[in-house]
Amino acid sequence: FYQREFAFARFKCNVYSYSTKNDGVLPMITLRKALLGSSAIWLFASATAAQELNALVWCDHADEALIKPFEEQHDVKVNLREYEGTGAALALLEQSRPGDWDVLVIDGIDVFRTVETGLLAPLPKDELPIGDMFPEVVMEENNSKDGVWYAVTEKFGYNTISYNSEKVDVSDMQNLATVWSDKYSGRISIYDYYLPVMGLAAISEGIETSKINENSLDEISPVLTQMRASAASVAGVVAAQTALATGEVDIVVGGGEWLTAVLAEEQPEMTWTIPDQGAVRWTQSIGMLADSEKKDLALEFIKYIVSPEGQARLSTSSCFWGMPANANAGDILSKDQKAVLRWDEQGEFLSRTQLYPAPSTELDIAMQDLWLDKLSQ
Repeated sequence: FYQREFAFARFKCNVYSYSTKNDGVLPMITLRKALLGSSAIWLFASATAAQELNALVWCDHADEALIKPFEEQHDVKVNLREYEGTGAALALLEQSRPGDWDVLVIDGIDVFRTVETGLLAPLPKDELPIGDMFPEVVMEENNSKDGVWYAVTEKFGYNTISYNSEKVDVSDMQNLATVWSDKYSGRISIYDYYLPVMGLAAISEGIETSKINENSLDEISPVLTQMRASAASVAGVVAAQTALATGEVDIVVGGGEWLTAVLAEEQPEMTWTIPDQGAVRWTQSIGMLADSEKKDLALEFIKYIVSPEGQARLSTSSCFWGMPANANAGDILSKDQKAVLRWDEQGEFLSRTQLYPAPSTELDIAMQDLWLDKLSQ
């Protein structure tokens, strides 16, 4: 598990440049040094707060509009440290003292593995709004074990196709093979994260993301070759978003509502779609750390985040937008916000998308090696 997660961190954190050596695994000591020297945002508590709560989160939680209402209601200061990639979070937890952290936001596909390490505490199911969630993102098999819930889905979205509707034939965006065909050569950017993009490549070949195996890589390989041949860039979130907004490219493979929502107000031509073949669905969950000494407060924070009010604020965070897991947030979101999120199309989108690939350690390394071989050229 840890081997996969530290390899995972090498990509999602973008802490290091690509390396084809070291068996696809980033050593713990190297990752620690990178993390200690990183620019992760650490919002320190003021001395006047009656209580403090420490949370390891994704950047969408570091929005004052989301955090301040909880702080005021509970007379607490929420200390947030942003991270990217489950491996980075595991390393931070490993180098911290027991009780340093209370809440963890984590990639939905990684919850059950984290539960196996004993890092997460049980959550009272009867205090969670599971019945109000979109059924497809409840993910009981990931968020619970033996009938005990350890995390709850808080947000989801899609790694799919983002594009400038004024620069492409919109009907072409419904066919993945056409998106990265020679017709759009030099006009696409590929999101620089192997799991969702390789998931899209698999879907284009009729392979379910949950059934990707070593043999599947032979079918995925030529698709990645074609993608790279047509791409102007392989880029991280900010670079891909900037390239689309400035007209450097017209399409982002692996994009979605999270990429274009913040652009839509000033550039409504920036949009996204789910191709006919489908796309990849991402989810993020929130849980309480087993070593927390403030479990009651941590639970209140989790309950706030998955409440309709918290969900509406989280889904429209200034860092990135995404669909709230709690469908009741729709009663709070504005008509325009729901339009950007494609609220009325979610039933169809959920039925046509698949979760991220969740490979074994061996397959994960093989997938990374293929990605490096095809996409880093």
